[in-house]
Amino acid sequence: MNETQHRSWLKFTAFAVAIFGPIFATGTMESIAAPARWSLDILAWPIDGAQDFAAPTTRFLSALTGGFLLGWGVMIWFLATRVHRHAPEPVRQAVLAGLLGWFLLDSTGSIASGQPINALFNVAVLLILVGPLWLPAKEA
Repeated sequence: MNETQHRSWLKFTAFAVAIFGPIFATGTMESIAAPARWSLDILAWPIDGAQDFAAPTTRFLSALTGGFLLGWGVMIWFLATRVHRHAPEPVRQAVLAGLLGWFLLDSTGSIASGQPINALFNVAVLLILVGPLWLPAKEA
């Protein structure tokens, strides 16, 4: 892939990360928590409806998670649209390092907390988000 195609993939990755911010933020209020509850139910497979956002600490963690995901997605978008053109390889490396950091900690924590299925989901998500960013762009 060339740099233009990498930029497009970075935008896709930015959107895919950021969209989960508002979804998890819905978990802050029980009356609108269905998207967050549904997402967490999938991530804590099997789908059994056991996930709830009744505890204030869970709602607070949902707010934090939503904020971090939206902010991380916005940052990747800005790197793709404002910085990549000037420094494509450092941007690629920074986004790749961030995704690998997320993957390692999230997967380790998922396994430690009794949700190893999420680590498996994380493999698929990592492969999708990274896509062609594994390799440097080829010069046009």
